[in-house]
This record gives sequence, C-alpha cells and structure tokens, in this order.
Amino acid sequence: MSDTRQQIIQRADELIRRRGFNAFSYTDISGPLDIRNAAVHYYFPSKSDLGAAVIDAELQQVKAYRSGSVDLPGDEQLKLLVCMFYRNNNAHLICLMGSLTPDYDTFDHPLQQKVEQMCRAVREWVTELLESARTAGRLHFAGTAGDRAMLVISSLLSSLLLSRVLGGDVFERMLDQLLRDIGASWRIADLDPRKINTPERNTI
Repeated sequence: MSDTRQQIIQRADELIRRRGFNAFSYTDISGPLDIRNAAVHYYFPSKSDLGAAVIDAELQQVKAYRSGSVDLPGDEQLKLLVCMFYRNNNAHLICLMGSLTPDYDTFDHPLQQKVEQMCRAVREWVTELLESARTAGRLHFAGTAGDRAMLVISSLLSSLLLSRVLGGDVFERMLDQLLRDIGASWRIADLDPRKINTPERNTI
C-alpha cells in the first residue's frame, strides 16, 4: 500500500471519529496532507470507497487483535477491548461504530454492507470472549452471551458519546458498573497505562 493512500485512510479515520462521516470533505484530507483533491480521488473515486477502505483497515486491526489474544482468558480479552475504547476516550475520539451507525441510512448499499460487516465482527468477538469467560467461571451473567455482547458493546459506544458531553470520568463510571454487573475482577483503574496511552492506530 502506498504511503499516500495509507495517510489518506488514516486522516479519514480520524475525521470520521471526530466529526462523523458526512461532516468532512476531501479538502479536509488533502489540505493537512499537502496534496491535491485529485490525489484523494485517484485512490478513492467516491467517498463511499474511502469509507469502505477505512472500515477494511479497522477489520484488519480487529482480526489482528483477536488472533493475538486468542490464548488469553475471555475476561483478559475483554480488558484488551476496553483498553482500545479507553484510548479513544482519552484522545476525545468516538469509535468507528459509534460514528458510522447513526448515518447508516444515508450510505449507499456497499458502504452499508461494510458497516454491517464491522458490527458483526465486533459482536462475534465479544460474544466468544464472554462465553469463554463464563465457561471458565471468570465472568458471570444471565442470558445468552450474544445478548450480553450487545449490551457490552452498547455500553462501550455510549460511554464515549456521553464522555464528550459530561466529562471523561463518565467512561470510567459506566464501564466500572458494567464490569461489576458481569462479575469482572478488574476495574478501569487497573488497566495498564502503557496500553491505554500507546500512540498506535485508532481501533474500534
């Protein structure tokens, strides 16, 4: 992948997380990167193409996190996932799901399919890690792991949104309550600061 194409994707990723998909133009990308709009159009003829590329990059990151943590207990995988969201919270960014799903009805069909693919991938991961943790006696909750996964994901999404309005401590309060509800032995204060503050690519 060319450096310019990668830089365009990374810039679009940040704009989506800060403003939302429909609130930025190619000029918001070309200006900071000191390239022409035509260069952005060369790699991504339509904005939908760019959005799909951002999601594809995200899916690769999720796949890498899942494969890299497959040997960890389910509750430790959950800790890794929460770290990703906490990193976004500290950077005042919204996750891609939280940014893209409100505008879903305005997207063309191919981009809608990409959003659905991303949401399913995250739901599948959270479902598996929750079931694994419950089977091992490390987490405790009622109902199916799939239903609980949707509640966990919605709490993570809304914590980032509400933190923008009500302050960063909202994330910790909401997630600590969630962790208590599912019987986790750790809290937000126990997260490794090195994992929270590392300047790696935004994820989830």
